[in-house]
Amino acid sequence: MRKSILTLAAATMLMAGVAHAETASYAIDPTHTFATFEISHFGASTNRGRFDKKEGSVQLDRAARTGKVEVTIDITSVNTGTAAFDKHLQSPDLFDAAKYPTIKFVSDKFSFNGDKVSEVTGNLTLLGKTLPVTLKASQFNCYTSPMLKREVCGGDFETTIDRTAFGMNYGVDWGFQKNVRLVIQVEAVKQ
Repeated sequence: MRKSILTLAAATMLMAGVAHAETASYAIDPTHTFATFEISHFGASTNRGRFDKKEGSVQLDRAARTGKVEVTIDITSVNTGTAAFDKHLQSPDLFDAAKYPTIKFVSDKFSFNGDKVSEVTGNLTLLGKTLPVTLKASQFNCYTSPMLKREVCGGDFETTIDRTAFGMNYGVDWGFQKNVRLVIQVEAVKQ
């Protein structure tokens, strides 16, 4: 009897350890993930755009409250709805897509509020310069997709960066704002 109780106790502890270390891998769903930006245009209106091509992965352990993310954005996929503006954004004046074809965000620091991701702190690489940024979640949830029959996790994250810190100085002398609001809508599918 004593041997059975010890065996049961050992099995229970082993299962508890396995349940605690449940890091899951997710692939960014490009149809539900968008990186958008907003910048004031002389205080009269807001210029907005998004990047249509992006890829990445997420590692998430909700029990341990840890995670990792890596997202790469293709600069040539910038889309403002105006072809001439898109071309100018890709020029050396701004994103310099020929020299720096991607933007990259990498993080291994997730903060949680209960079981929900509340912010992700990592490094943003833009124009060849890497600086720390924190993306704050305005919502986060995991659900079982009725179409995919798999778990999907995602949320809306945002931050404001000073573009001149990355060397993007175009228009500042004319009164264009330095601060750019970034909004990342992301959903990732469990693999």
